[in-house]
Formats: sequence, structure tokens, C-alpha cells
Amino acid sequence: MSGSSWRKRCEIVAPVRRTVFFDLDDTLVDQETAAVDAAVAWAAEHGVHDEDVAQRWMSISEFHYARYQRRELTFAQQRRARAREFLSLDVGDDDADAVFAGYLQRYEAGWTLFDDAIPALRRARAAGLSPVIFTNGDEDHQRKKLDMLGLDSESDALIASSSLPAGKPDARAFQGALERVGARAQEALMIGNSLEKDVRGAQRAGLRAILIDRHGRQRDPDVPVVRSLGEVDFEALWLT
Repeated sequence: MSGSSWRKRCEIVAPVRRTVFFDLDDTLVDQETAAVDAAVAWAAEHGVHDEDVAQRWMSISEFHYARYQRRELTFAQQRRARAREFLSLDVGDDDADAVFAGYLQRYEAGWTLFDDAIPALRRARAAGLSPVIFTNGDEDHQRKKLDMLGLDSESDALIASSSLPAGKPDARAFQGALERVGARAQEALMIGNSLEKDVRGAQRAGLRAILIDRHGRQRDPDVPVVRSLGEVDFEALWLT
């Protein structure tokens, strides 16, 4: 599907349907496994074999990606910053891009859907809801992910934070997403794996929210939690 077609879909989502916003990475797509496996293999290629490779890469990535979300760095700059810090490199932009490409190729090859992803999107639609993917990411890169994994035809729109004034959990992100689909906060639900970015951010913006915690890592007695998207009863969401 062309970029213009995607943008058209984002603009014309019908406002009469209640909306379920699905986060993408580690909600629908097993991003963490892809990132860890890619980082370990990439690091080994550069002679890095320490036991905390994966955790160090995830921490560095989270730090610089947050800077990108705050608009302190561009998408390309945060990639370069991650490569330079992780491999202790003092190189120019072109060399940093070339080095990062070794990670990126492995990372993209590792993208996989969770088994409950497409069934959840289809159940939401069958319940009369509009399934929309709402991600903290670069629109072009996330659209590539949807195209590769077959999610483009399963959702009504892709909304990426790169096209909004700010990323989740900033209230402007949620307000922008609601405006994009023509919904009010009380007509929308956010489902995501980040307690702060997806759930608390959504709640502060007036949306309902459900935390998908596949590994039992996060706890908050005031937050609805599921271990699988299969546990979400879309039919009953607005009956209570």
C-alpha cells in the first residue's frame, strides 16, 4: 500500500465508532526478542561478548530513544548515538550509520507477531470497534513493520508519534491521536505494554487503558492488567 493511501486512511477513520488504540512494539510485535537477539549477534561481530550485552543495549536504546521522543534528537541521530555509546565509537555520521545498519538488518529480520495480535484486532473490529495502531516511533519505520507483518490490513490506521507534537505519555500525543480518528477520550481505550507511556499517560488524558504485561514484570493495583490480548473482552468494554 502506498504512503498516500496510508495517510488517507489515517484521515478518514469513521468518528462514529469507538476506538481501541493498540500499542505496537511488545504489544502486537515481539520487539524485545528481536532487539536482544540482534544486539547480541551484532556486538559479537564487533568483538563485544560481555554477559550484560543485551541489558546494556536496551538501556542505551531506551535513553536515546526517549531523547528522540522529547525532540532532542532526530530519528537518525538517536540511532547514531546508540551505536557510538554501545560500541564506544568516535566516528562521523556516515560511519555511525553504516555500523548501525549491521544491527538494523538483524533487528528487522527478527520481527515477529505475538500469536494473539491479529486475533485481537479482528475481535475488536467484530465488536464494532475501530482498531488503530498508536505507536511511539518513526512513521516510516513503523509502517514498514506493519507491511512486513501483515498488520496494515488488520487496522484502520497507523498513528506514529513522529507525526504528533509529542510522544506518549505526553497528553498532546493522546489528544492528537483522538483528533486524528475523530473520537472523544471517553470513546477510546488504550492497550499497551508500558505502564507509564501507554496506561498512565492514557488515563491522565481521560482514556480507559489496559496494561498488557506478558511477563508479569509490572504491578499497579489501580491498573487493569492482562497477560494476553486474548483476555480482553471487547464486547463488554463499554457495558461496565
